[in-house]
Amino acid sequence: MSHLTRRSLFASGAGLAALSITGCGLVGGGSDGPEEKDGVTTIKIGASPKPHQEILEFVSKNLAEDANLKLDITPYTDYQIPNQALNDGDIDANYYQNQPFLDSQEKEKGYDFFAFKGVHIEPLGLYSEKITKLDELKDGDEIAIANDPTNRGRGLGLLAEAGLITLKDGVEVTDATTKDVAENPQKLKFTEIEAAQIPRTLGDFAAGVVNGNYAIESGLKPSEDSIVLEKSDAENPYANFVVVRTEEKDNAALKKLDELLHSDKVKDFITTTYTDGSVIPAF
Repeated sequence: MSHLTRRSLFASGAGLAALSITGCGLVGGGSDGPEEKDGVTTIKIGASPKPHQEILEFVSKNLAEDANLKLDITPYTDYQIPNQALNDGDIDANYYQNQPFLDSQEKEKGYDFFAFKGVHIEPLGLYSEKITKLDELKDGDEIAIANDPTNRGRGLGLLAEAGLITLKDGVEVTDATTKDVAENPQKLKFTEIEAAQIPRTLGDFAAGVVNGNYAIESGLKPSEDSIVLEKSDAENPYANFVVVRTEEKDNAALKKLDELLHSDKVKDFITTTYTDGSVIPAF
């Protein structure tokens, strides 16, 4: 694909993200937190479409009513916008990110947020439309990785775990950049693009590192389609959780939502719905 075509595709993806938000009627106004009416509290929450929105919809349909909650869910396809919306008061909470990503956002943009405990992990994977195993990679091949700090480092960590590269001593994976690659025997080239675009442009590269939620949205099955899949054990720091503004961390309705997300029913929903290993409970 030509550079012009790539740029056009990226612009199109950005436009779709904007349409997604506009279509949901997201407007500013500075929410004062969840609103209670007639004994029912409505929580405005933003989430990635898969699997976060799906999990929230399960809670909404099966658990929320008994807890006197109502969920107003807004889907986002962009990693930057949900935190901005939360900061601006357009939503009361979001559900799509992990601790390293939240840390980088707070450091970069000055957000003051509070994260509840991890709900699930979406393993990062290396995917390709051209090869099926690592030893098919050729010298100088191009690999797509995410361009945001957290997922860039996480992707490089996956490639290091696979033995394709090594990182400099003392470099934390969460902070790693391509400048921190110490050894690259095959002289692989790394192209940084928006995480959401990688599965859509896999044909442009020898392979690409894809986030779990974007893999699901693209119809990829991590347990079957990935060449390399991130480990999903208890030591994995990339569990996704609900995030709220710090001043509302003790809000009873928000705490109740977090309790529901850590219920046995939600755990069963995750394990029976995502049987391909694309989403794994973190509790």
